Amino acid sequence: MANGATVLVGSRNFERGEAAAREIGAAAIALQLDVTDRVSIAEAAKRIHTEFGRLDLLVQNAAVSNTRKGSLSVQEYAQISHASSASLDEVRTVWETNVFGVLAVYQAMLPLLRESSDARIVNVSSAVGSLTANADPAYPFHPMFGPVYPAAKAALNAITLAMMVELESNGIKVNLVSPGFTRTNLNGYEGTQSLDEGSREVVRVALLGPDGPTGTFTRWENVTIPW
Repeated sequence: MANGATVLVGSRNFERGEAAAREIGAAAIALQLDVTDRVSIAEAAKRIHTEFGRLDLLVQNAAVSNTRKGSLSVQEYAQISHASSASLDEVRTVWETNVFGVLAVYQAMLPLLRESSDARIVNVSSAVGSLTANADPAYPFHPMFGPVYPAAKAALNAITLAMMVELESNGIKVNLVSPGFTRTNLNGYEGTQSLDEGSREVVRVALLGPDGPTGTFTRWENVTIPW
């Protein structure tokens, strides 16, 4: 927007996407996109190809954190989300969006990214998916690590690494970013950062120049997160 970009706002509900695009500004365009629906993904890629011919930047931010937390506190939910007690249906639902959806969109959009002279991918993850950090009993989120959201983010990190390896000699940058604990519907608006604060590192990495790095995992401001 402020940097001369045309922003395609992916949204499962097209009408809500249109409302969000109007709020962002004239250079934002709503794009119906459900990352769990292969037809929706294919139609979105087809529209981008028809209207623009290429894609310069793919930001993958779609995620869900749970399906059954409801009014439970974080601590209460953690007790029903250990490896021994997690609902397999919930695990499948969360992973369908957070892991498989990211890979599906990547596969559909890669041909469009290859048409760009300076393409990059920014996948939005979380430090709660860091295996290195969570293996340390002193890490604040260590007791919360489980197979639903945290392990889904660890899997997303692995999927992103696979993208990095595939594209490391192709000139397409792939970077992984954590927005921090941001107030969104994902966490019941309990986050400690505003949307503007949470988006800073995503925007910084998305706007890296042609000589910028690839293969990084960072949070604001350019602080490396261990894998």
